[in-house]
Amino acid sequence: MTVTTSPPRQRRSLGDLKVAMIFLAPATLGFVVFYIWPTLRGAYLSFTEYSLLSAPKFNGLDNYERMVHDSFFWNALGVTVEYVLINIGVQTVLAVGIAMLMYRLTKSITVRAVVLLPYLVANVVVALVWYWMLDYQVGIVNQALSWIGIDPVAFFGDSHWAIPTVALINVWRHMGYTALLVFAGLQTIPSYVYEAAEVDGSTELKTFWRITLPLLRPVLVMVLVVTMIGSFQIFDTVAVTTQGGPINATRVIYYYIYERAFTRFDFGYASAMALVLFAILAVISLLQLRLLRAKESDLA
Repeated sequence: MTVTTSPPRQRRSLGDLKVAMIFLAPATLGFVVFYIWPTLRGAYLSFTEYSLLSAPKFNGLDNYERMVHDSFFWNALGVTVEYVLINIGVQTVLAVGIAMLMYRLTKSITVRAVVLLPYLVANVVVALVWYWMLDYQVGIVNQALSWIGIDPVAFFGDSHWAIPTVALINVWRHMGYTALLVFAGLQTIPSYVYEAAEVDGSTELKTFWRITLPLLRPVLVMVLVVTMIGSFQIFDTVAVTTQGGPINATRVIYYYIYERAFTRFDFGYASAMALVLFAILAVISLLQLRLLRAKESDLA
C-alpha cells in the first residue's frame, strides 16, 4: 500500500498563507497609508515650493541650498544637539542607577509601577505641571529656593537655563521607563557570573564596571538608539513651555520645522529639513549599532 502526503501539505500551506495575508492586510494598508505615502510625499515636496494655496512648483535643490545658508536652521540643529546630549547623558546614568538599586535591593512589582508612573502621564500634562512649578514668580520651586536664601531662577526665561530645564523635564518623565529596560537586561545576566566574581574577591564597584556594564551593552545600545531618536523629535515640551524662546534658545529642529510648515506655510522648505533630519537620524543610528556591536554579546 502506498501513502502520499504531499498534496494535503501543499493545500494546508496555501490555506495558511491566505489566512496570514488576510490578517496582515489591515496592518500593511495602515503602514502604506500612514508611513510610506507621507514619506514619499514629503520627499517630493522637499524639491518644490509649496504653500497649500497653490500646486507644488518644482524648484530642484533650492530648498537644500537655502538650508545651507539658513542661520536659524543651524541654530536649531545646535540647540537640538545640546538637548540630546543633556537628555541622554543624565537619563542613562540615572536609569542605570535606579535599575541597579531595584535589582540589588528589591524586585517588588509595586516599586516598578511607581518608577513607571511619570511615563504614563501625557507629555503635555507633564510640561504644564513643570511650567507652573518652575514659574519665576509663583512657582513652588522658586519659593523653596527663596526659603533657603537662593535668588529665584528664570528657568524658562534665561537662555542659559532654558534648554537644560526642558531636557531635565523629559529626563524626569522617561527615566523610569528606561530604568525598567535596563532592569530587564540585568535579569538576563546569569547569577554564576556574580558568584565567580565574589569568589575571586571582586568589589561591588569592580563587578559593576568589569561585569555588569559590559554584559548590559546590547540593552544599553538599544536604549541609546531609542532615546537618541526620541530626543531629536522633542516638540511638545517646547511648544507648551517656551515656544522656542528666549531668543531662539529652545527652538529645536522639530519646532522650527513645525513653524515653517504650519505658521508660515512653507511646506517645501519644511519637508527638506524633515528629510535632512531623517538622514541624520539614520546615519547616527547605524553608527551607534555598528560601533557599539549591538548584535554581539559578551556572554559566551
